[in-house]
Amino acid sequence: MPTNKYDCLPRIVKVMITILICLLLDSLYCRSTVSAKLSVEAIPLQPMIDSASNGESITLAPGTYLGPIHIDKKLTINGNGEATILNTLANEQVAVLIRAAGVQLENLNIQQNNGGEAAAVRVEADRVTLKGLTIHTAGFGVVLREANGGFISMNKIRWFIPKGEAPGTRGNGIDLYNSHGTEIRENEISYLRDGIYLENSRNTVVDQNKLSYLRYGVHCMYINGSRVINNTGEYNITGAMIMGVTDVIVSGNSFRKQSQNVHSQGILLYDVRTSSVVNNVVEGNRVGIFMQQSSDNILQNNLVLRNYIGIQFEDAEGNRFQRNGFVANVIEAQATGSKDNALNGNYWDSFEGLDLTGDGLSDLRYAINPFYQQLVSTNAAYQLFFQSPGMNFLSEMYTSGKAQWSTDPAPLMQLEAGAVTQDQAGGGQGTVMVVGWLLLFLSVISIIYLGVLRL
Repeated sequence: MPTNKYDCLPRIVKVMITILICLLLDSLYCRSTVSAKLSVEAIPLQPMIDSASNGESITLAPGTYLGPIHIDKKLTINGNGEATILNTLANEQVAVLIRAAGVQLENLNIQQNNGGEAAAVRVEADRVTLKGLTIHTAGFGVVLREANGGFISMNKIRWFIPKGEAPGTRGNGIDLYNSHGTEIRENEISYLRDGIYLENSRNTVVDQNKLSYLRYGVHCMYINGSRVINNTGEYNITGAMIMGVTDVIVSGNSFRKQSQNVHSQGILLYDVRTSSVVNNVVEGNRVGIFMQQSSDNILQNNLVLRNYIGIQFEDAEGNRFQRNGFVANVIEAQATGSKDNALNGNYWDSFEGLDLTGDGLSDLRYAINPFYQQLVSTNAAYQLFFQSPGMNFLSEMYTSGKAQWSTDPAPLMQLEAGAVTQDQAGGGQGTVMVVGWLLLFLSVISIIYLGVLRL
């Protein structure tokens, strides 16, 4: 005879009840553990800074330290990756404010719960080093104001929403204004507004940074004499926005998969003068390279691969464009209001050239026909007829102002060695072929197997 009602239940129900009880107890234990951790007070850090001597090094023990803090003397503060500065105060207070030259912050975790214009780190002094920081911010990451000669390296900066609060306005990951000669190297920035924003900050180096899920990966305004080199950008609205600059080098960058927005570009050049855009890869973007109101620049050895529009010129004059490769773009090039650009020796994979002299250059010219671009700018609905037989026929018939079209007089017959792998040039055809053969093999095996079963 069962001794209680629980014994009368089927075995499966007993098992389910036991599991639910265990889950409930485990949840209660986890909550009590988290509550116990949260109840531990953060260690005040400002008194340690105030009592330190100028030039002293402070190594923080593992734990959570209370912000905000102000550093007004030359100090080195190292957290060995296990010390966290937490700032939860409101009123847009900065978590770490630096107003002394030569300060070094290294291997610290910084959580900035303030949104709006507040930053996790604000620098207002020269020659400050920020290295190995992990920053979670509800506002801005690192802000430099009137701070020259800084070194910002190997930091990880991400946007987040403090628990129980609504999303605020995202700030920039690294934001410079009137701060010259700064080096920004090997940082990882994601989910903020702009990854690296530079304004009126000359002779800056932006090198080997990884930038993703941003508005602009790199956003440059008035940064004459600077270098944007070897950076990687993916899934941003625009990989690099270069505006109002002179004598800037944009080289060795890879900007891929900027295509989710109607204004997406790999590289956007606006009002750029006497600058070099060389050895970059722009792949899978809505527009690979967009150049507007820019002149006297060199664009060379760039690989423009699998974009909707490879390159687009608007009111761009006097630029030299040579030895670039265009592979598997839907529209290779568009140009309006642009003249006197020296296009020479580029590779256009859809162009059928003719090499009578055997020098590797086509004896036929390649002209960028502006018909389609002008048509859709007047009526966007005509995009529905893109590459239709009728649209291609009309484009071939259009010759108005042909003398002013941007023209490559001697296109390359073959893409130069090393510019792109065979798999990239074929749009991944090698992989597709392998998959196709595999599916065919499986189909044959299935047919044989089913035939044997029927017998």
